[in-house]
Amino acid sequence: MLVGLLLVGRIRNRRDQGSGQRAITHRWYTRPVLFVADVNRALRFYIDMLGFEKRWHEGDGAGKVCQVNRAECEIILCEDATRRDKARLFVELTGDGLSALRREIVERSVPSEKSWWGYDVIKIVDPDGNELLFPAAE
Repeated sequence: MLVGLLLVGRIRNRRDQGSGQRAITHRWYTRPVLFVADVNRALRFYIDMLGFEKRWHEGDGAGKVCQVNRAECEIILCEDATRRDKARLFVELTGDGLSALRREIVERSVPSEKSWWGYDVIKIVDPDGNELLFPAAE
């Protein structure tokens, strides 16, 4: 067992040859959890307004937790009346992705506004006050 721990430590502390940077030995997979008052209302917003697809929904669609996906963006929506947290999610897009988003905002009448987060961004606020920020410049 001790040998296994030593090997893991060596792998994690390995440096890229010549760069001085630590080598990435594995990927950290992340999915933000956004708290919502009504999971079905949130689902309608993310699917109908923003073009996400429902990936899974706890309790065969009757539960209070689900996941929506669009491209490689995955968001877990969690209905919890005791949580009033607001989240801010920054979504980086390619130039083509940004052009498509701008068209969809107009076509679907998605409420959005120009904002600032270190630089110009497009801000979309979901029905529960969670903010999605997209770079405004192509």
